Formats: sequence, structure tokens, C-alpha cells
Amino acid sequence: MKVIIVFAAVVALALAKPYDPSKDATVLRYENDNIGLDGYKYAYETSDGQSAYAQGELKNFGPETNAVVSQGSFSFVGEDGVTYTINWVADENGFRADGAHVPTA
Repeated sequence: MKVIIVFAAVVALALAKPYDPSKDATVLRYENDNIGLDGYKYAYETSDGQSAYAQGELKNFGPETNAVVSQGSFSFVGEDGVTYTINWVADENGFRADGAHVPTA
């Protein structure tokens, strides 16, 4: 009987998941401005250190060519406790992202 109890305890420990603090995160700030015309803007921040911001606007590239040009950033806290931030732009030149930890070509 003791062997079964010890075996069950070992199995329970092996199947236990590590604590993930992001599951307990709460939204500290949320903004959303998107009525579907000419562009959009949003931002949020959570209690676990995540945040994001983006905005886009309709841009005319010619008589029959319109597109949304966007820019923004997002941040998160890595497993090492460091906050990482990515800034990005998506426009007529493509998508470009940069951050202190992002390799450059």
C-alpha cells in the first residue's frame, strides 16, 4: 500500500505544472479607437509587465492605391526578468522591427 501512495505522489509531482504568473495578470489600461474609417489606435498594459501600442492610418499611394500604414511597439518581461521592447513600422517599405535585443543585418 505504501508503494502505491509513494508512486501516486511521484506521478502527481511529475505532472504538476510550474506556476505561470501571466495567468493571474490583470488589465491595468485598455484603449481602443477603431470605428473602421481612416485608421485605428489601441493600447494596453497588464500587471505582469506586458504592454502594447499601435496606430495606423489610411494612406493614399496613387489614384487607385490606398493602404493602412501602421506603427507601434510591444513590451514583455522575459524569463530572465528583463523587459524587452520591440518597436515596429509597417508601410510602403515593408515591415521593420527593432529592439535592443533584435539582431540587425
